[in-house]
Amino acid sequence: MREYLLTLCVTAAVTYLLTGPVRKFAIAAGAMPEIRARDVHREPTPRLGGIAMFGGLCAGLLAASQLTNVGDVFRLSDEPRALLAGAGLIWLLGVLDDKWGVDALIKLGGQMIAAGVMVWQGLTILWLPVPGVGNVALTPLQGTLLTVAVVVVTINAVNFVDGLDGLASGMVGIAAAAFFMYAYRIWYGYGIEAAAPATLFAAVLMGMCLGFLPHNMHPARIFMGDSGSMLIGLVLAAGAVSITGQVDPDVITDTTGSVKTTVQTMVPVYMPVLLPLTIIAVPIADLVLAVVRRTWRGQSPFAADRGHLHHRLLEIGHSHSRAVLIMYFWSALIAFGAVAFSVRSSSLVIVLAIVLLSAVGLVILLLPRFTPRVPRWAQAVVPPRYRARRGPAGEPEAGAGGPAESAAKPGGRANGATSLREHDRLARRGGRREDRADSRVDSRS
Repeated sequence: MREYLLTLCVTAAVTYLLTGPVRKFAIAAGAMPEIRARDVHREPTPRLGGIAMFGGLCAGLLAASQLTNVGDVFRLSDEPRALLAGAGLIWLLGVLDDKWGVDALIKLGGQMIAAGVMVWQGLTILWLPVPGVGNVALTPLQGTLLTVAVVVVTINAVNFVDGLDGLASGMVGIAAAAFFMYAYRIWYGYGIEAAAPATLFAAVLMGMCLGFLPHNMHPARIFMGDSGSMLIGLVLAAGAVSITGQVDPDVITDTTGSVKTTVQTMVPVYMPVLLPLTIIAVPIADLVLAVVRRTWRGQSPFAADRGHLHHRLLEIGHSHSRAVLIMYFWSALIAFGAVAFSVRSSSLVIVLAIVLLSAVGLVILLLPRFTPRVPRWAQAVVPPRYRARRGPAGEPEAGAGGPAESAAKPGGRANGATSLREHDRLARRGGRREDRADSRVDSRS
């Protein structure tokens, strides 16, 4: 455990220290795109944060290779080299996209090539554990196709959720922490060395996210861009592929003495391989909803819009920071709940805790829907946004007391919905100005 903590700290430190110089480089290189209609931020912000994250990845793997116990992973397995090769390709593609822009289909092809390179170097799914059936051996073609699909889906899920400051890095960091706990238990709890690469990948991924997060919290000083979001998505997918394609459930059965217990233990593996629901459930749900929504409208699945889950949280009245924390909460609940279920699936306490936390999360999620009515005698002890505003005659103004109403007035606290409406209003005003200018030019000509 100490060597993993050292690897995590080295990765986080290098990522954190590199992010400042990378920000200056991004500004000098002009990697600060104009604000688009779907963006939430109001000022141009430099991208290319993935450069610092890739530096942290390389530093973490280099440090781990020099350690006594963790270093055995590099001598006994080719998976770290496969990860580094695939990560290098996807990072280079992301850098090009952050600076000049790359077509969506070209990015999809690059993601498939990066996944294929990892498969070619040995990071692939050899068999698929199926509950009630056992191990199902895959042909090389089947293993390649399934591995590429898992990697591409995970990369795009993380890329889709990267829409608010600190959202993608925090959610992936939470998922990596839960995955590290699971993989570490498989390795040391059952003595399966094949789980060591996945444990290392999770530790490095946590360091990358923790090191970049201080620079990316709201208001963000730099964005990770596609060079960062696709990179951390690939590292997360590599861990899921490694622990599924290399860990033989029959070895766990020899330790537990029961196929039923093995099935319960391996539950978090089944779902991340077929469809990464437990580790990155929220990003996957956002990805599926986006594809269905855009296809239903007759648009391309890659067409950008403002219908993602984090946009919806802002629209119902949550602030930027609160929307991010809500997404953190649900990601942690699902990911750590799956890990806890794999440890003790028959525990009633775990089930009740998950149900209780889910109820609390739903209440917090729906709070902006309810307009609080605070009695006059209690207004002195509540936050200002819940106090009724007084009109000229001393009577409370209509609708006063709600977050959205107070945000719309001068001096009020702006929430997410107000920010989005203000952003749309300014965008429409700018569009009308451009149309008037074009019409004047046409009339002169």
